[in-house]
Amino acid sequence: MVTVQRTGIILHPNQRRVLFRPFTPTSEERITHIIGRILSLSEAEVENQLAQVCAEFGERHHNLGKFFLKRYEQLRKYALTDQPLSKARQMLIGAYFTQEYALESAGLLNPSIVWHPDQSGLPEGCRRFILSLRAIGEGHISSVTFRSGMVDAENRITLYQPTPFVTLPEIAHNPAYEKALFQKKLAELGLYNEFSYQVLEELSDFFTFSELENRVRYALERGINLRSHRTTARGILSLATSNYEIRFSPEQQLSERIIFPSTPAEIKGIEDARFVEFHDDDGTVTYYATYTAYDGTVILPQLLETKDFLHFKISTLNGPAIQNKGMALFPRKIRGKYVMLGRQDNENLFLMYSDHIHFWYTHEVLLHPTYPWEFVQIGNCGSPIETEAGWLVITHGVGAMRKYSIGAVLLDLEDPSKVIGRLREPLLKPNENEREGYVPNVVYSCGSVLHNRHLILPYAMSDYASTFAIIPLDELLAALRH
Repeated sequence: MVTVQRTGIILHPNQRRVLFRPFTPTSEERITHIIGRILSLSEAEVENQLAQVCAEFGERHHNLGKFFLKRYEQLRKYALTDQPLSKARQMLIGAYFTQEYALESAGLLNPSIVWHPDQSGLPEGCRRFILSLRAIGEGHISSVTFRSGMVDAENRITLYQPTPFVTLPEIAHNPAYEKALFQKKLAELGLYNEFSYQVLEELSDFFTFSELENRVRYALERGINLRSHRTTARGILSLATSNYEIRFSPEQQLSERIIFPSTPAEIKGIEDARFVEFHDDDGTVTYYATYTAYDGTVILPQLLETKDFLHFKISTLNGPAIQNKGMALFPRKIRGKYVMLGRQDNENLFLMYSDHIHFWYTHEVLLHPTYPWEFVQIGNCGSPIETEAGWLVITHGVGAMRKYSIGAVLLDLEDPSKVIGRLREPLLKPNENEREGYVPNVVYSCGSVLHNRHLILPYAMSDYASTFAIIPLDELLAALRH
């Protein structure tokens, strides 16, 4: 038997946490009509309407007026006038094309935890953590939100109160692309042909999106504009927009930062980020997260990386071994190679090795569903954790009535393809207080940590809210060895 202490801490979705984002009507004609109505107002009416908007929404957000002006600049071509407009009228136009979005109104789930890069100023025996969660809002759109907290010497968990503000980051539209990697991905997608060769030929080894876009336009204008060329051109630009960078202001507290869908591949959500504190051979530390981008039809595994949770790089995961969801990176290389767990067939758990973190070509089955509680499917609940006894992998299994439970596996440190321990029964399964929610009978996690010889396991309850369990490591390892 393994002791599982449920903490009673619950992170409920909060409908009051809202961000502002663009609102775009369904047609250009509607945009023109709306702006025309605003242009018909007198200056006094404009100032009165803007004052009402600012009074109602200004204290709910940071820098809302700045965003109104940005939205106006994006839409000014629809004003159909060269007459200069007052700043108040510009802001009011922007307000009509902005909306609030309750990012976690439907659920706050599938948490992943890593130790905070800043551990200064804490009492002895305490550690500060970062918790990422999948927030689900209107239209079932998923994003990544953050919380922070502390675990003390007695394994008591304190969550820091989030602020009421949430703000989108600045998106870098012109990150540098590496030509060799870009070419490999085009070939994998079946898009490396005569047209894409012409596009890339004149680009340098590192190029920006603007340079790529200009080359695509030039190739279409100067070459034979075939339908196949236009298809390739769209594919080239779509791949480029799936690789981008975002930056938050250092003044923004962690809970105010949100990674929201930013590209066509993510338009329906960013799902289940699995964070890991990765230690490279040279001693550098990078926080990686694998997640699933979803456009409503196709899933696209993506890689996110950061060193400070302010500047994030997002890029595609590539290769024939990247076929499904649930990728989880090991926290260090093993025998000089990156290692990752993942799914390939919606049933088994696979092990993958690679020389390059962005490209994965081989995979092998690590675990089959074996016990009744996992007969439907087995997967991971986050990145493996290194212990003196082996790699501790927290797993999930799906059983009868599509009930999700959490288990554990122990892998050999030097050869993780060797399974040296496995729980026959679930470590954690939904109790009566956890089985009701958006998707009933589910407990699920995307990552845990060790503290003071205890496993700190955050997990979601039925795709609605999240909580924590604390498990003695020695008991768990003893059960796995037995």
